[in-house]
Amino acid sequence: MADMRAFRDAVIAWAAGDPGVGGSARELAARLPVRAVVLLEGPSDAAAVSALAARRGRDLAAEGVCVLPMGGAMSVGRFAHLLGPSGLGLRLTGLCDEAERRYYTRGLERAGAARQEFFVCAADLEDELIRALGVSRVAELVRAEGDLRALRTFLHQPAQQGRTSQQQLRRFLSTKKGRKIHYGRVLVEALDDDRVPAPLDDLLTSF
Repeated sequence: MADMRAFRDAVIAWAAGDPGVGGSARELAARLPVRAVVLLEGPSDAAAVSALAARRGRDLAAEGVCVLPMGGAMSVGRFAHLLGPSGLGLRLTGLCDEAERRYYTRGLERAGAARQEFFVCAADLEDELIRALGVSRVAELVRAEGDLRALRTFLHQPAQQGRTSQQQLRRFLSTKKGRKIHYGRVLVEALDDDRVPAPLDDLLTSF
């Protein structure tokens, strides 16, 4: 939905320090209306969340849910301040890595949104998806997407020796701009219904 994208873009600009778009964000939040915002570290997480929602026949924008990649977990406090109880008063949720849990906890607390729930991946979402699918299935998907030669070249690099196959695949997904975003969707679409990682499943069923 174009209006939800406009709201997301206005909030991102507002959080980046442009106070002039705050009014636009408020107006769009009321008009759509927006009822919840999913705070995510980056666009690959957003691709995975959107892909799972689509698989389940859900149109999050039509439901008033904004999926918002923040450009880094350390930004969560700034977004929570603008969007939570001290700002637009929207419900906040999100997905983060275990290493980033402290940023979410502290950011939501400072914004007066400490009771609002977020969900935690053990390492990161890519790791959760690779474990859910299995290394062999992910390698099949890499082949189907035309990236097998790139993967083989990557695996011959000295830095990859001694790492597990799962660690290698996880790192491979981050080696080219846009690859994590692409595979965020591809991996989710390949999941069996009963193999959706718990943090991602719990997030989607929470709103």
